[in-house]
Amino acid sequence: MDIDFIDEQNLLSEEQLGLLEQLLNYAAEMEEIKEDAELSVSFVNNADIQEINRDYRGKDQPTDVISFAMQEQGGEELQISGVDLPDHLGDIIISVERAEQQAEEYQHSFQRELGFLTVHGFLHLLGYDHQTVEEEKEMFERQEHILEEFDLKRDQNG
Repeated sequence: MDIDFIDEQNLLSEEQLGLLEQLLNYAAEMEEIKEDAELSVSFVNNADIQEINRDYRGKDQPTDVISFAMQEQGGEELQISGVDLPDHLGDIIISVERAEQQAEEYQHSFQRELGFLTVHGFLHLLGYDHQTVEEEKEMFERQEHILEEFDLKRDQNG
């Protein structure tokens, strides 16, 4: 899978980005995503994600992760067919500040929280959601399963 990491503020180390790349590829394999799929992951601060949250979701507050799925097709969108393009799954935007705050709040490692948010955003790109109790149960069980299988557990202190 082709993953474009955008970290203009240099909020994460190369090691952290490498782990997230491995995690996303692992999750893609578990979800049976084609190898030529692509997505982008942007890392921002609370002010930037608050602006995005306000502009696109009408919520004027910072959040931890926002996903923009490209596979969803609205009524007025055109589908390009007959062209052998890679699947662009969409974009994930993560607030590193919020991830740090939540890692402390939930008393697990920053890396675990960052992995959780990355997988959460990725599953949204694939159509998982948590609007109903049933959807939430399915999505959260799936992301926990991926994180456990990848060995990024809650009790890690790294």
